[in-house]
Amino acid sequence: MPRHTTLHHHLLTLALCLGMSAGMGKPAAIGAEIVLENVESEEATFHVERVVDNLHHPWGFQFLPDGSIIITERRGRLLRWHDGETHRISGLPDIAARGQGGLLDIVLDPNFTDNRTIYFAYSARYDSGIGTRVSRAVLGEDDQLHELTTIFSMDPPGRGGRHFGCRLAFHPDGSLWIAIGDRGDRDRAQERHNHHGTLLRVDRDGNAMPDNPFVDEDGVLPEIYSYGHRNAQGLWIDPRDGTVWQNEHGPQGGDTLNRITAGANYGWPLATYGEEYGGGRIGVYPHERDDITNPTLHWTPSIAVSGLTGFTSDTIPGWHNNLFNGALRGMHIRRVVVDEDGQVTHQETLLHNQVGRIRELHQGPDGNLWFCTDEAQGGLYRFWLSGG
Repeated sequence: MPRHTTLHHHLLTLALCLGMSAGMGKPAAIGAEIVLENVESEEATFHVERVVDNLHHPWGFQFLPDGSIIITERRGRLLRWHDGETHRISGLPDIAARGQGGLLDIVLDPNFTDNRTIYFAYSARYDSGIGTRVSRAVLGEDDQLHELTTIFSMDPPGRGGRHFGCRLAFHPDGSLWIAIGDRGDRDRAQERHNHHGTLLRVDRDGNAMPDNPFVDEDGVLPEIYSYGHRNAQGLWIDPRDGTVWQNEHGPQGGDTLNRITAGANYGWPLATYGEEYGGGRIGVYPHERDDITNPTLHWTPSIAVSGLTGFTSDTIPGWHNNLFNGALRGMHIRRVVVDEDGQVTHQETLLHNQVGRIRELHQGPDGNLWFCTDEAQGGLYRFWLSGG
């Protein structure tokens, strides 16, 4: 059976294992609980169900072909939910769970059905500080990680416990993208000989892709694809055409949604719509400099944007091709409508102050929108259409 056919079969199996379909009119997953009924939005009326509860500050999640969901907790635990039960996965490396750091994002290898390989980001202790690291491992049927290999280590590390990033995503061309924060050392985001405040494009072993924009430029790390970022919180790559979207925290104001282009400088800290905490300009506004790539959208005041996914499903037709951003401080999901030219034409706020701080979102294999909440008693939730 061709690989893409096999993957389609496994995703269909996952949807059936979870008992989900767009037309289902009852809670679908084992142990799921409806927490919000008949929520009205501009495009649909929907229910929200909590599929997994008692999660401690979950940060990332992915759907496995057997119907399981793998979840990271920032404190350094990797969990696998299946049929209403949560199992802990062992074999993680040492994780420096400090401040905003800990166990962060996770993605599946594009050939996971064959090799059971996962990639995950975390903060790690170095001799000279703490930095973001990415490792891969084989997820055994015994809930153990095997063949643990570090493929990326931030250079140099930083001090303190903030601005690690880190989001991961695979591109249709097979490259792995790694979004790194500035570690609170803002000026380094403009220095392309380090990883601070960058978006990286590497192969599965952590090597720079040969057609990256700075491969032939002396003094620049070849894995860098774009730079001038502050603290990336969301990363989504459209599986249909490879368009890359990223969002990040500004300082006081100036959270941004960015459409990524090769070699672009997104401005931090030379240009931002935010200001110092307590007031005072930082640089200039991005539109005032010709050498800075302007964000597609900025939020001022900040909503503390976090998590990002595109909605390619037809389960809610009015959401097709929209972008969904989580909000931590804003405690909502922000639906963003973007036209064919990449311009924002509309926004809608969903679930404001109803479920908590939204950390990450994904479109599930059932075609519905899933998200997790960054709380001490956090959970994993999904939307489903009311009256379907």
